[in-house]
Amino acid sequence: MLGNGGRRRGERPITAACLELVREAERIAASRKVDVVVLTGGSRGGRPSEAEQMYEAWAGPDVALVVEPTASITAENAARTLPLLVERGVERALVVCAPLHFYRTRFFFSRLFEPCGIQTSFHVAAVAQGARAFAWEIAAVPLCRRQLRAARAELAQRGCA
Repeated sequence: MLGNGGRRRGERPITAACLELVREAERIAASRKVDVVVLTGGSRGGRPSEAEQMYEAWAGPDVALVVEPTASITAENAARTLPLLVERGVERALVVCAPLHFYRTRFFFSRLFEPCGIQTSFHVAAVAQGARAFAWEIAAVPLCRRQLRAARAELAQRGCA
């Protein structure tokens, strides 16, 4: 599951929307057979990452929780989650995201996971988002192809491509 953090005075606290995503992932994990949940989202300035904060907020079933605390953009979320799933033998992944984030999430995760044999599906959580989130998504679209190339290069460097 992806973070959905905001920035405030140099911090990256998880937002109410991110907490709603955690709750949605908990509901999914409680209703399906889930072996592992990967929480991904970075930090700046040595503060707890989004992934670490999501881990602390987790109140769902007892499943393996894996923290990926370094990704700062969606392409990195996908590229840095992929090796964690491959090393665990995961063949199917369900990516939980916010509604406005769905298109970029699908763009990166499908293009990176599926060539590695991980069947990828998506769950769009009913999370309230505002104009700022919409503007962020629109501004990010022109960067997607370049970020995908960088993610593929990162995976190739790690021997995961």
